[in-house]
This record gives sequence, C-alpha cells and structure tokens, in this order.
Amino acid sequence: MPGAFMKTTTQLHDLGQSLWLDNITKDLLDSGTLKRYIEELSVTGLTSNPTIFDHAIKNSASYDEPIREKLRNGKSGEGLFFELALEDLARAADLFRSIHQRTNGVDGWVSLEVSPLIAHDTASTIAAAKELHGRAGRPNLFIKIPGTKEGLPAIEETIFAGIPINVTLLFSREQYLAAADAYLRGIERRIAAGLNPDVASVASVFISRWDAAVAGNAPAQLTNQLGIAIAKRTFRAYRDLLNSERCQRVFNFGARPQRLLWASTGTKDPKASDTLYIKALAAPLTVNTMPEATLKAFGDHGEAAATLPSDGGDAEEVLAQFAKAGIDVDALAAQLQDDGAKSFVKSWEELMGVIAAKSAALKKAS
Repeated sequence: MPGAFMKTTTQLHDLGQSLWLDNITKDLLDSGTLKRYIEELSVTGLTSNPTIFDHAIKNSASYDEPIREKLRNGKSGEGLFFELALEDLARAADLFRSIHQRTNGVDGWVSLEVSPLIAHDTASTIAAAKELHGRAGRPNLFIKIPGTKEGLPAIEETIFAGIPINVTLLFSREQYLAAADAYLRGIERRIAAGLNPDVASVASVFISRWDAAVAGNAPAQLTNQLGIAIAKRTFRAYRDLLNSERCQRVFNFGARPQRLLWASTGTKDPKASDTLYIKALAAPLTVNTMPEATLKAFGDHGEAAATLPSDGGDAEEVLAQFAKAGIDVDALAAQLQDDGAKSFVKSWEELMGVIAAKSAALKKAS
C-alpha cells in the first residue's frame, strides 16, 4: 500500500483530530479490514446507527447463523438485534482498547444508539442507556442519545450516572450548546455528590445535511458552504465554552472536555470533492467520523491543511449571505433535527422488518 495512502490520515491524526469510521459490519471485523484501518489509516474509533446495521444485516449472509442461534434461544425483534449489535461492537471495542488505554480514555471509542422509538421518552431512554452500557461490559462504549428537547434531560441523568454518552443529531451552535450544558450539569452534579467527574462524552454535529437541504435554493456561489459555515460557528462556541470559567472549574475537579464530533461528513454533492468536509473541518480536540468511502478517499488523495480558526473565521459573513438569500438557519436547524429523528425511526422500523423477515426465512429453512 503506498505511503501516501497512510500519510494524510496520519497528518490529520497528528494535528490532534481523531478519525473515526462511521460504519460497522460483521464482515468488516471478520475480514480484518477494521484492524487494517486502525493500523494503516489512523482510525481510532467508530460510530454506528440503525441505518448502518440495517444495511449490514440485509446485505450479508454472515448474520444468518448468529440470528439462527438467537432464535433457538427464544430471542426476537429488538432483543435479538441488540444482541447482534453488542456482539459486533464488543469486538470492535476490543480492537480499540489499546488506543483507549494509551490515551487515558480520550479516544478508542465505539458507539451504540438507544432505540429511536423512545427518543421522546426521557425515562425510557435513561433506563435503556444504563441497561445497554451494562450489558456491553466495555469501558470504551458510548451510548448514543439524540440532543433533542426530550433527550437533553436523559443526557444529564446518564452522565450523572457515569455512563459515557455520544450526543447525536445536533445541527447548530445553539443545539450544541444545549447538549454541552446538559453534559456539564451532569458533571457538576457528580462533583457536588463527591463522585469522580471523569465521564467521557462527544457532541455530534451533522454537517453535510445542511448543504443537501439548501441545494438549489441558495445562490450558486454559496454551493456547499452552509455546512462548513455552521461548523465554524459551532467550533468558535466550543472553544469559547472550553475557555469559560464554568469549564475551567470542572476541569480543575478532574473532568474532561466533551469533545466536538463532526458527523455526516460524506460529500452528498457528486460535483464536489469527495473529501470536502474532511479537509475543511480539521481541528485539534475534535473527532471526524466518516463513511468508509470517504476515509479511503482521504487516505488516497486528501489534504491535511489548515485547521479551523478558533474565532470562527468567515462563518458569520457566509451565514449573512445565506440569510440575505432567504435561508433561516435557526428554523432549518430545528427542521433538520426533527427530520433526522424521523429518519432514525424509519431506519429502525426497516431494521426491525429485516430482522423479522430474516428470522422467518431462517425458521422456515431449518
């Protein structure tokens, strides 16, 4: 494999950004591909979601035998799925364990999402997060909870309970700050209760969906610029928050920063660079979780150039141009979060349909 294939990903990693893979399948684990990405492309973690598992189970026969075995043990539906997911994620977590130990728990994480059907039920989300994290039995497993209005109290409570959380479905500076506030409240309550405040978390801000949402509705010169402008604005808020007295106080008690994670960083526009959001969002103390094709593209021909400006750079000028073009980013952020939550539910229902269909076919064949 050519050195350049490794070099740009290593450069990005050496800038202080974690490169995570936004994918997991049994085949990726069985073939040794994930291990190779760790060794050769500086991958230090991964994320999963219902859509990823839906595609993995639908498009591969490798889950047939594990499904058969779980059916024999009386499992079905959601219970059967979580067993499959936890098996894959436990194997992945073990591959990242040495990174997790070497970085004192900053890096080397995998993520599992609670059922999106309970996204609007705070109590059920808290219970599911505790149960799934306990069942995984891995210190480097994040539970994903959406940073929606109903998700925020669950984030505070699960952090207070000491469960590492990946806050998902964030789209704007304001949504990020609300999630960061929920995280900090959980940490402050741990400090007040005399508990160890070292509970890890990432806040996942989705990027490419902004540009997909305004494609064709914004002036041509602003094509594919909205997601990056939102990221720059959010990054400034992130840096300001980390420098605030509130954060400095909890850090002094032994807490760690909740890192900002860039999600949805595969390029949706076929006319744009396939590494657009990787090159533009390089920044220390952040994570970029990317689809497999994007990771390989960046390794092959990406550039690790300048890092994001801590003052937000030209974000506000660019956002002012979008406002002039009639795009209300606050309304769009709310809509994107709502649409994202609905799409997670749709993917979950499709996943449950795939599990039911495979289960029925395997039962019939046995």
